[in-house]
Amino acid sequence: MHTGQMDLTSAKCVLNSISRLIHLVSCQAVKPVPLQKNCNNMVAALRCLKPVLDDVVDYKIPLDENPYRECDELDIQVNEAREFVEKWSPKTSRIHSVLQSGELLIKLQSTSVRICHMIYRSSKSTSSASVLDNLQHHIQELQSLEKESATLYIEEALRNQKDNSKPCYESLGEIIELLKLTSNQELLKESIAVEKERLNAEVNKTKGELDKINQIVNLLCSLRDYLMKAKCPEVKSGVSVSPYFRCPLSLELMLDPVIVASGQTYERQSIQMWLDHGLNVCPKTHQRLTHANLIPNYTVKAMIANWCEENNVDLPSNSNQSNSTQSSPPSDYLLHQDLDRVCSFGSSHSSNSNSKSSLQTANSFEKQNGDNSSRLSGESNRCQSGDTEKFEQQSLAPSCSHSRSESFSSSISSTDYVPSVSKKVPGIPHKHQHALPGLKNAKMENENKYNNNNNIVITSQSNDASPVFNSEHDKLTTASHVSKLIEDLQSQSNETKSAAAEELRLLTKHNMENRIIVGQCGTITHLLPLLSSNTKITQEHAVTAILNLSINEDNKTLIMEAGAIEPLIHVLKSGNNGAKENSAATLFSLSVPENNKANIGRSGAVKALVELLASGTLRGKKDAATALFNLSIFHENKARIVQAGAVKFLVMLLDPADGMVDKAVALLANLSTIPEGRVEIVRERGIPFLVELVESGSQRGKENAASILLQLSLHSRKFCTLILQEGAVPPVVALSQFGTPRAKEKAQQLLSHFRSQREGASGRGKS
Repeated sequence: MHTGQMDLTSAKCVLNSISRLIHLVSCQAVKPVPLQKNCNNMVAALRCLKPVLDDVVDYKIPLDENPYRECDELDIQVNEAREFVEKWSPKTSRIHSVLQSGELLIKLQSTSVRICHMIYRSSKSTSSASVLDNLQHHIQELQSLEKESATLYIEEALRNQKDNSKPCYESLGEIIELLKLTSNQELLKESIAVEKERLNAEVNKTKGELDKINQIVNLLCSLRDYLMKAKCPEVKSGVSVSPYFRCPLSLELMLDPVIVASGQTYERQSIQMWLDHGLNVCPKTHQRLTHANLIPNYTVKAMIANWCEENNVDLPSNSNQSNSTQSSPPSDYLLHQDLDRVCSFGSSHSSNSNSKSSLQTANSFEKQNGDNSSRLSGESNRCQSGDTEKFEQQSLAPSCSHSRSESFSSSISSTDYVPSVSKKVPGIPHKHQHALPGLKNAKMENENKYNNNNNIVITSQSNDASPVFNSEHDKLTTASHVSKLIEDLQSQSNETKSAAAEELRLLTKHNMENRIIVGQCGTITHLLPLLSSNTKITQEHAVTAILNLSINEDNKTLIMEAGAIEPLIHVLKSGNNGAKENSAATLFSLSVPENNKANIGRSGAVKALVELLASGTLRGKKDAATALFNLSIFHENKARIVQAGAVKFLVMLLDPADGMVDKAVALLANLSTIPEGRVEIVRERGIPFLVELVESGSQRGKENAASILLQLSLHSRKFCTLILQEGAVPPVVALSQFGTPRAKEKAQQLLSHFRSQREGASGRGKS
């Protein structure tokens, strides 16, 4: 072909494709509006190019440059755009569709501009000035086309996520308005659409597409958080629904709360819609759901009913709520294995599993937000010994062999976001406390204790021998007194600052109202500088005061907004043992809200926690493991934890001598759900420990070890062979017969996979 002659075949093909796309878009009304605008701009770009190419083909204009490669490229892009428009349906994800259409527009625009420039340069010597002016006009029109504003807002939000920046609330609001995601039902439909597209990308193994959709999943979490805060519905004048009583999926008041296999609680109608679409992952944690059973959460249901009654709010008559405050369900209904489906930290089940499951569910309200049954109660266990505050109370009955399993369980329990009882969040009226099994008193500042029957009771007096509980510090403080302490925190004297920090620590140790008063007085911003103090005891007092304050939900927000993460990381690296332990405990407390998990994970805290896991005291290691486990619930953090080198130390902690086997294997179970985690577990020689755990570990340890071995086997033939070589079959067979229901299920899946592997190998040998 002559160099001055354009390949007319390529030009004719692309012209034909352009005509088909223009016709398709003109005939098909694509919604939502931002998507339609992007499609219209694609057509506008091609309408600018089409007459230019028509002239070249019709008049066989000689060109110095031959744009046939560009025409072939454009033809592919136009057909890609046509396929996109043809496949679009109202059930498609709006966010993903708008992003895709914006990318297609930029591709078409860029290639069209290049072709026009090539034709312009080639025509300079042969064409008239008017023709050149016309070409220049088409180029300017092409360059003026822009992506629709919703696309720009989405891209900005995704960039902020990638850069670990805080989401711009204005951008989130614009995305919601422009994509018409303002109603709870529309947001629920979008969540379902995105998850279905994520599963498709996973099946088709399109890595780049899967990464993009995972980013959209995280963006949806931010959008839900935004709506939760910005649009709190009012059930009547002046009474807003607490976010803790709203379904994490639909954001509506839960009338029939149910627990799914991951341990999270949702409104039945919303999660049933999710499951009916064939989605088998937890919307909140993204864990695979091992079954589709929905277990009624009577505790949350009773709490909502009590709240409604206290605020004179009538529940809808069809809510099946009518008797929720009149009678409590039988304790054995709250099946232990269903409540603990998630890989929570703890040791073997108590023989009294019914009372223990009641504890985990019914008392999660207290554990999460400030009673003294966990480390989050601040200092309830320091007492005479002077030891640093611990998550769990020290006076558990002997039948509870593990010291902190309940705090681990509560971190991921079905009542993940139960509010603390404060003046701002209505509590459970005394006259309705019988709705929560085992609760005798709802005063949050009282300390939870086990009685001899291993049932939870709440006593008005601590059984601790320490006189601190009844000291002056346990009495209600005043704003003026706190203001004086704030002045002391700013003193030039280290002794004065240390004494003020210690007093704030003690004031917030037990008393819930003191935590509210101290937080509202602006104390947090004045405590944070002391986290960098060279005086170790001052640093410890300050970080422990912040730990105590963090129990209150409002204070959590204030602490995060004050920029506490970096100072807490500094304490993890430089503090004494007690300060490091309490810094890790504070990070655990702050990571309870879902959006905080992402922010803490992106801050660099993971690396510091892994260092504490590697070289801290036993208590410090446990605190680090607690925080890391809670952070690992947010999918994005799993890779960070693996990259920080946690797997090596977790495998080392599988040695029973360290007393952390169940905690370590639970965290490893979470990390085994990503490829990097599986590779590291095998590289660090974790398989022999896991096989031994299946044989001789605690019930919880066996469950999690079997879960990890199943993950390794399913994703790698080589890993499966290594597991078989370790003699895994006999203990797995035993587990399939005598384990807990969850352990049996995992073991049976493992054995089935082992059989299929053997049959496959046998078939290959015969061939």
